[in-house]
Amino acid sequence: MLEFAEAQHIDRETLFVEVILPLAIAKNYTYRVPFEMNKMVAVGKRVVVQFGKSKLYTAVIASISRLAPEKYEAKYIIDLLDEHPVITTEQLQFWQWLAEYYMCYVGEVMNAALPSALKLASETRIMLNKGFEYDRSVLHDKEFLIVEALDIQPELTVSDIAKLLGQKTVMPILKALFEKNIINISEEVSERYKPRTRTFITLNPIYHNQENLKELFNILEKRAPKQADAVLAYIKLSRHQKSISKNELIEESGAGAASIKSLVEKEVFIAEEKNVSRLYYEEEEALDTFELSEEQQTAVNHIKQEFEQKDVVLLHGVTSSGKTQVYIRLIEEMITAGRQTLYLLPEIALTTHIIERLRMYFGGNIGVYHSRFNDNERVEVWQKVLNNEYKVVLGARSSVFLPFSDLGLIIVDEEHEASYKQYDPAPRYNARDAAVFLANRFKAKVLMGSATPSFESYYNARIKKYGFAELTERYGGVKLPEIEVVSITEETKQKTIQSHFTSVLMGDIKQALANKEQVILFQNRRGYAPLLICKICAYTPKCINCDVSLTYHKSSGKLHCHYCGYKEDAPKICPACGSTHLEYKGFGTEKVEDELAMLLPDARIARMDLDTTRSRNSLQNILNDLEEKKIDILIGTQMVAKGLDFSGVTVIGIINADSLLKFPDYRANERSYQMLAQVSGRAGRRDKQGKVVIQTYDPKHRVIKQVIENDYNGLYFTEMEERRSFKYPPFYRIINLDIKHKDPAIVNNQADYIAAELRKHFGDRVIGPEFPLIGRIRNYYIKSIMLKFEKDLVSVNKAKAIIREVITQFQTTKLSKGSVIQPDVDPY
Repeated sequence: MLEFAEAQHIDRETLFVEVILPLAIAKNYTYRVPFEMNKMVAVGKRVVVQFGKSKLYTAVIASISRLAPEKYEAKYIIDLLDEHPVITTEQLQFWQWLAEYYMCYVGEVMNAALPSALKLASETRIMLNKGFEYDRSVLHDKEFLIVEALDIQPELTVSDIAKLLGQKTVMPILKALFEKNIINISEEVSERYKPRTRTFITLNPIYHNQENLKELFNILEKRAPKQADAVLAYIKLSRHQKSISKNELIEESGAGAASIKSLVEKEVFIAEEKNVSRLYYEEEEALDTFELSEEQQTAVNHIKQEFEQKDVVLLHGVTSSGKTQVYIRLIEEMITAGRQTLYLLPEIALTTHIIERLRMYFGGNIGVYHSRFNDNERVEVWQKVLNNEYKVVLGARSSVFLPFSDLGLIIVDEEHEASYKQYDPAPRYNARDAAVFLANRFKAKVLMGSATPSFESYYNARIKKYGFAELTERYGGVKLPEIEVVSITEETKQKTIQSHFTSVLMGDIKQALANKEQVILFQNRRGYAPLLICKICAYTPKCINCDVSLTYHKSSGKLHCHYCGYKEDAPKICPACGSTHLEYKGFGTEKVEDELAMLLPDARIARMDLDTTRSRNSLQNILNDLEEKKIDILIGTQMVAKGLDFSGVTVIGIINADSLLKFPDYRANERSYQMLAQVSGRAGRRDKQGKVVIQTYDPKHRVIKQVIENDYNGLYFTEMEERRSFKYPPFYRIINLDIKHKDPAIVNNQADYIAAELRKHFGDRVIGPEFPLIGRIRNYYIKSIMLKFEKDLVSVNKAKAIIREVITQFQTTKLSKGSVIQPDVDPY
């Protein structure tokens, strides 16, 4: 009787939950738990709540208590979405750290962390999954109503569906439809992906009987020998693998697609279309193995020794030294120990390239996670990581948000890359630095790898904060590429330059093509021409929303803004003076491709930049074509510089090195060296020394000389002296504040006010306010304030607290109306 009374008391107890809403608000909000949910609520579960007058949101429970909020009356939770928590306590602590360190709100971190299907809100858009077939008779009445409505109108918001059903609580119904794969949920529906399908072939079971099979061969050998070859090839392949794709069968048998089609029509073969992953095959078992070189084995041993004393180790290995194989050995040890590994890569291009190599060693143990996945796939990966089904996760920077349960190792490959930094929206985090904190939560280790480490990481290794290991030789004894610097000025004088290609580069391209080898050309600007200018009055078309000139794209025939996406038709007559003398200045990847096609009409040329890799499979298709030698020359932006490994590439051409070297940024020389060394590293990566041609107007530039001599240390010591003198990282910490407003006069007043308040606390550590290089983006004028703090003398946490206080105080004044303030910690 007593036990029953106690249970009843718990049921009737009033509980309150503090929840994280996916909004930029300073405090978490508290809600009352209905009695019937008392036993079901738990930290990390998602709940449906009303916030504001009528909006519904999916929030995450951060804590549970018996204390009601003092300043407002708590509303009731509308619904509970999960049987088990989908967010771990480690993640919640990680979110809190990110919000504090990067000076943003925990709701903004939640927004970045969760796939949109896990954070439904009133304005979230719902669509039918067109590629999925299902039986409508199994739907409940309300599910059927939603599906019927989506047949009529392709997109509905959650609030539309609430009105349709005449009830607030629609999230559980939508969750059920999503789990049945009937709907897609997305906050960004501009890209709609179709699943990749592949045709798989099986032999009709009647031919499993030897007599029937023998009879079939007798018929086919007389009437259709190619079809007989296809059946023989199927039997050969089926001895070693469970599933055989149509493409594999065509390749193995030498029979054409028509022969396979005939066998399907004769019901000898059964063809079945299946959805397959574009990146990996879960059913595939680990197949491959390799031996480490002596230097690689020494590096592995040294890294493990360093891990005994240090939590973070930097691996400095020249391009093509076999860093990936070192990573694989360490991942194998983690899998043996039963712990998880996160393998971070800076670009989706690298992720798709390296997964094909890693799955040979780890098969279905690998999960892949990045922004090109649709929502269904991202949720699926999320659940599998949560359930500890993946031992290795390979992904771009957002992978740090996954719900790991037993992380043992984080590998940060190409750790120097700027792509690890998120610039917009908040949190403006750096995944490399966030990985160090995340690893600390799990008592895990971090291995950072690069041929050209960031100066911050190299500095930390030199002062013994990080461990350090080196690979100084290319794997297999391959020599570093020969580098030749060619003066554009000299060749222009001598009239030996063709379009944008010097005679040296053109000669090497032709020689490579004659040898059936491949070429990569690097130009760090996309589009056709960066500038359209009137020869008479010097008019240049500018973006209507941003203070930038528009770039001409020949493929669309329009002028594009690369900041806000604005487009307009290219004028044929100058709108300022009426002249027809308009000309294009400068050149991007599109123009390089166009002009090279005229000079080398027989070459198979492809382009890899943001414009050609927007669709889901385009990037993978380009990489596959390069690997299969269907491309002779690949022209690209910085995408081509990052860790790609293709045996056929022997010549690299850097069309114009000056666009890198003459950039107004204290990191220009570091970034230029990294980019030039990384691009150069793509050449001659297997059994042949490659050749790199650097075209420049300034052949004697110090950085070019250091790239040729592979003198990373020379660059490091020179640059570090300058950084110490001018108060830059790693000796100083930088926090930037961007103040934005649609009125330039108001933004000036606001920025001056904030800078003056900050100077009261920090004096001459406050620099600015100043207009940045681009003073207006998306119709917002921007003023920037930079704060520099000595690493050893100032507590950055105290400094951040003062900055927050100044911003909060400013936001209480009338002057702040219409302003947007964006703090950026460690902005570079």
